[in-house]
Amino acid sequence: MLDAPSTPNEAAALAPAAPEAEVAPPHPPAFEGSLLAPALPAPGPPRFRRIPHFGHLALLGLLLLAGLMGSVILILVALYFHLFGVARIEDAMHSLPYAVGTMAVLYLIAFAPAAAVFPMLWGKSLSAGLQWNASAARRRWPVLMGAGAACFLLALAVKSILHFPAKSPIAGLLSTPQAVWIMFAFSITVAPLCEEAIFRGFLLPAFSTAFDWTAEKLTRRTPRTLLPDGHPQWSLSAMILGALLTSALFAAFHVGQIGNAIGPLVLIFLVSLILCAVRLATRSLAASTLTHATYNCTLFLVMLIGTHGFRNLHN
Repeated sequence: MLDAPSTPNEAAALAPAAPEAEVAPPHPPAFEGSLLAPALPAPGPPRFRRIPHFGHLALLGLLLLAGLMGSVILILVALYFHLFGVARIEDAMHSLPYAVGTMAVLYLIAFAPAAAVFPMLWGKSLSAGLQWNASAARRRWPVLMGAGAACFLLALAVKSILHFPAKSPIAGLLSTPQAVWIMFAFSITVAPLCEEAIFRGFLLPAFSTAFDWTAEKLTRRTPRTLLPDGHPQWSLSAMILGALLTSALFAAFHVGQIGNAIGPLVLIFLVSLILCAVRLATRSLAASTLTHATYNCTLFLVMLIGTHGFRNLHN
C-alpha cells in the first residue's frame, strides 16, 4: 500500500498529466491550391491602360478588312443571280442597293465580332471602352443638334468659295425618289454610328494617346492620371494633332463618293474637325454621333424641300 502524499506539491507531482489541448491549424479555404480552384494572386494596384490604342486600332482594321472581303463575296454572289437586275460589276458600282448593301455588310461583319472581342480585351463593354456616354448627349442635345445644323451653314459658306462639281458619284446614285429615301435613312442611322465609332471612337483616341505616349518617352514625363471612368486625359497638343490626322483620313475615306473634288474634301475635313471637337469636349461618342446625324439630316431635309419631296431631282 502506497503512502499518501504528505504535501500538496507531491500530490500534484503524482497526479497524471492532463493532455495538452490541440491547437487546430488554420483551415484553408476549400480546394485552395487545387485544380478546381487555384489560389488567387494577391490583389495589386489597378493596371494603367489607355484604350483604345494603336493595337486595338490594328485589330479593328483586320475586322474591317474581313468585312470588306465578305461584302465583295456577297456582291459577286448577287451578280451571279442577277439580283436587283444587275449582272455586271460596272453596273453594280452605279447601283444604290449595291452601294448601301456593301457598306451595311462591311459594318455588320466588322462590328459584330468587335462587340465580343474588345470587351474581353478591355474588361468593359464596347460602348464603355469607346466612351459612348449617352447621358452627356442627352444633357446637351439642343447644342449638339445646333452644331450639326451649323455644319450645314459651313457647307454653304465653303461652297460659295470653292468649286463643287455639278455631278458627283454619290449624286449619280440618287436618281429616283426611292433611292434618295433609302440613302436618307442610311445617312442618319447606320452611317454616322459606324463612322463615328471608327474615326472618333478608335482613330482619334489612338492618335491622341500615341502623341502623348511619344512625348512622355522623349521627355521622361510622368503619364497623366486616368479619368474616373478609366479613360485617358490627353494634352491639348495631342488632341489637336489627333483631330487633324483623323479629319484628313475621314476626308480621304469619302474621296470615292465626291469624285476627288477639292471643295467637298475641304468641307468634309472641316466638318470632321467640328465632330472631333464635340467628341473631345463632351467626352462622348454619342454626342459626336448625334451631331453627325443632324448634319446629314439637315442636308437631306434641304434637298427634300428644294426638290418638292425628292420628285424633281434633275432640276
